[in-house]
Order: sequence, then C-alpha cells, then structure tokens
Amino acid sequence: MQTARNPAAEPHFEILTPRRQQLPMVFNSPHSGRTYPADFLAASRLSEWAIRRSEDTFVDELFAPVVERGAPLLKANFPRAWLDVNREPYELDPTMFSGRLPTFANIRSVRVAGGLGTIARIVSESEEIYAGPLAVEEGLSRIDLVYKPYHAALSRLLSRTRTNFGIAVLIDCHSMPSTVRGGIGRLRPDMVIGDRYGTSCAPELAELASDILTRYGYSVCRNKPYAGGYITEHYGNPASGFHALQLEVNRALYLDEHWLEKNEGFERLRSDLVGFVDALADAFDGGTAGDRLAAE
Repeated sequence: MQTARNPAAEPHFEILTPRRQQLPMVFNSPHSGRTYPADFLAASRLSEWAIRRSEDTFVDELFAPVVERGAPLLKANFPRAWLDVNREPYELDPTMFSGRLPTFANIRSVRVAGGLGTIARIVSESEEIYAGPLAVEEGLSRIDLVYKPYHAALSRLLSRTRTNFGIAVLIDCHSMPSTVRGGIGRLRPDMVIGDRYGTSCAPELAELASDILTRYGYSVCRNKPYAGGYITEHYGNPASGFHALQLEVNRALYLDEHWLEKNEGFERLRSDLVGFVDALADAFDGGTAGDRLAAE
C-alpha cells in the first residue's frame, strides 16, 4: 500500500496521454487508486489491509498500454474507499456525518442504502470504514477538490475526442471478485460488459467488444451482474456521438486476491487487452465503424 502523509504533494489523479491521439477512445480507471491519506487511515477502524478490499487493484496497469496505442487513460490515485467518482456527486449517507448535509444531497439512493455512496460507509464484506462520525465539511471538501476536477477532466477528454473524431468511446475499466456470478447458469464470468442495457452505447459496439473477448477465449456476460455505474450512465449518449462501456475483469485472471499481488496471468491478460484494443481500433480504421456509431 502507498500512504501519503501530505496528499496535496501528489496529484489525486493523472491523465496519461499519447504523443498524438489516434483512436476515438478514452480509457478510465476510477477505482484502482492505491494512495491512502494518513488522516483517512487514522479515522478508519479497519487495518490498512482490510480497507483495500474495494480496490480495483492494478487495473490502471493492465490498461496502461492503451496510451502507446494512441488513446488517453485517466486514472485515480486516491482510493475508492476514500471517494467514489463512479457515483453521483452527492450520494451521501446522513448517518455517517456529524453535521447536516446540504438539502440537495441524494440520501435515499440504493447505493447509499447499501453503504456505497460517494463517500463509502463500508468496504466489501460490509465492514464499516470509520471509527466515528465524519465531519460534513470533510466529505464535501473531497467532492469539491477531487470529485469535480476528476469529472471535469474526463468530460474534457471525451469532448475533445468527439470533436476530433466525430465520436467518443469511453471504456470504463474495473475488476470484480472471482466469486461473482452472472449470466445464464450463474457462471463465474471472466469479463462483464455493461452498457446500461443498451442505452449507453450503440448495440454494435457492445456486441463487437463481447465478440473480441470471446475470440480470446474469455467467458463474457452482458450487464449481469454489472450493467455500468454512474460514469457509464452519465457519459453514454449515443445520439450525440458519446458511447460508454463498462468492462469488468475477473481478478483471479491476474491477481492473488488474498495478498493483492500480481499472479502469473497478469502479463497474458494485459497482452490480450492490448489485442482487444487493437481489434476495436481496426473496426474504426477507415472510418466505417465510426460512421455507423456516429449515425446512431
């Protein structure tokens, strides 16, 4: 684990950009941050080990080669347990805070009820994060200083891509526990593609992504159990040329889930994901796929 005694001394997130963007794609890794502020750890009732259970560990590294292929990658350095940018900006649980939340906060969402709002109350296995109430000012500060700039950066990347290529395809990159089941027969899939049940991108794109991964030998489910979170829903607008897919990768393919260390499958998976990106890029080569998506 990385801890930062002075979080302001390092960026909360980074944009890895190619020398020249050659693909109409933007990659996003919002849950792979591994820099835990010291004051956050001090306020938690959990050990440093236990609090990492919500990480999409090393997902940013799995997808880092996309930059060499000509696509930008936005990645969080802050942990999901500290701030979740895959939520509405103010999905907040009033029972967590000392003080009154603003009246516009969404305190009744399903995600808030489950303890996984913008400021999470729990990590996996329903373990409470905080030893005591969190000051409202602290929660709102995270939203103002980190959440909003993160989404502003993502919006700029997508808008610039849409302007330059006529379309923008967002791939929102995540990982899932190996115990997750989904699809027909409740199998444990290797990958789950989420397109908000066909609303966040053109159906041809989701089908193409699924077909490519299947050709690489992976079992793929669509929308079950993950249809895509706030980012996929918010930025996916096919009618305007913005297409968003969420891609969940089974952690057992590349990670020792107990020790949170890369296993022998990491390099193979990363290579296959490069092939996945190349195959998507081939579909856009010459503009034919791009023209079809832009016409949706």
